[in-house]
Amino acid sequence: MDNNIKSDLRKLILAAFFLALGLLLPFLTGQVPAIGKMLLPMHIPVLICGFICGWPYGLLVGFITPLFRSLLFGMPGMYPVALAMAAELAVYGLTAGILYKLLPKKIVMTYISLIAAMICGRIIWGVVSLILFGIAGNAFTFQAFMAGAVLNAVPGIILQLVIIPPIIIAVNKAEYK
Repeated sequence: MDNNIKSDLRKLILAAFFLALGLLLPFLTGQVPAIGKMLLPMHIPVLICGFICGWPYGLLVGFITPLFRSLLFGMPGMYPVALAMAAELAVYGLTAGILYKLLPKKIVMTYISLIAAMICGRIIWGVVSLILFGIAGNAFTFQAFMAGAVLNAVPGIILQLVIIPPIIIAVNKAEYK
């Protein structure tokens, strides 16, 4: 089998695995919705997918994970939450994948790629939420943005910073042996 076909097949299988993780991880925190909103369990597999599989897979997995989860399990609610999350997570996977490919494979660059992806995704979430809440005739204030994007998400942000880089570093080491 051609190496490119093997690589593409590997990425496709991994992307499907990360999609499944994104659908299932929220069940670990779903019993207490406030904890799920703080730990951001869908975000972790999407970010890892962007790093490992590249931006096209990260973008796709990020976009469809919250939509599938909403359709299959009713959480998060489709409008406006899952739609805004779809944009946010798509940008996570896209940005993580692009930056990780472009930047040197050093530990500090892994953190920079992750932090940049998290910031870009949160900004997109805010813009899309502003539009969707506006269409519904509801206000989406700067305070709501800060609460949703930063304050309530601090435990999840910390979790992502603690868990994701060591995983990416370990995968990187395993690939170059």
